Amino acid sequence: MIKSMTAFAGNEIEIGDLTLSCELRSVNHRYCDISLRLPERLRFVEAELRSAIAAKISRGKVECSLSYKKQAKNGPSFIINMDAVATLLAATNTIEEQMLGTLSFSALDVLAFPGIQQEPDVDKEQLGLGITTLVDQTLAQLLEAREREGAQLKILLEERCTKMLGFVDLAGKRIPEVLLLIRNKLKDRITELVAEPDFDRLEQELVLLAQKLDITEELDRLETHINEVLRVLKQKDPVGRRLDFLMQELNREANTLGSKSADKEMTQIAIELKVLIEQMREQVQNIE
Repeated sequence: MIKSMTAFAGNEIEIGDLTLSCELRSVNHRYCDISLRLPERLRFVEAELRSAIAAKISRGKVECSLSYKKQAKNGPSFIINMDAVATLLAATNTIEEQMLGTLSFSALDVLAFPGIQQEPDVDKEQLGLGITTLVDQTLAQLLEAREREGAQLKILLEERCTKMLGFVDLAGKRIPEVLLLIRNKLKDRITELVAEPDFDRLEQELVLLAQKLDITEELDRLETHINEVLRVLKQKDPVGRRLDFLMQELNREANTLGSKSADKEMTQIAIELKVLIEQMREQVQNIE
């Protein structure tokens, strides 16, 4: 199954009085690059999440974002650390004794001081299991999106392969016509310039020229590479790197074909092949 490296998925889950949100984004990348954005409270699951994502995705840059918000429920939404309050007030009394006058502050000022407000504890094991479930569900959605887009990419690549095979077949059929045109042009030109042309020598030169312009090997390799692309597209394993290599080989043969073209139509065939290969190469960059 061909998979795209570009996709997005998001999901939510409730654990106690918390609503956890997970977003997964993936884009193309040469290797598997996983980036996690977690609140400090959820940092304890980082290693586990990284392993879970790496087990399902072999290539692509993946960004995983986790966040949480507290639900509005009856009862206190936070706990006041009275020991911290007492310590803070004692410290302010000590400081004020060294000052010329006292500075007034409100209860809200005290509550804003770090460590005074404490969120109710949530069982870490329960929280970890909930996060794992959330990420697994979101990851499944991401993989489905990658497969859907990969299926579309496969169709586009197969269509271009079919067009390329048509151009390769057209070029093969045109080889005899090209050689005949070259032979007639050279014969007419020599006849104009020389009163008694040496046609035996002309045939020898034509043989050498035909060898230089022979594109049979290039066409055979093009056909072989195209058929290999079609075969690879049917594999279940990640094939992005192999397809990228095949695009380079196809481009090399198309360039050679263009350099050997001896007439306008053969040059146009080489151009059409290069256009199709470039379109395929851009699409292949997104395949896992």
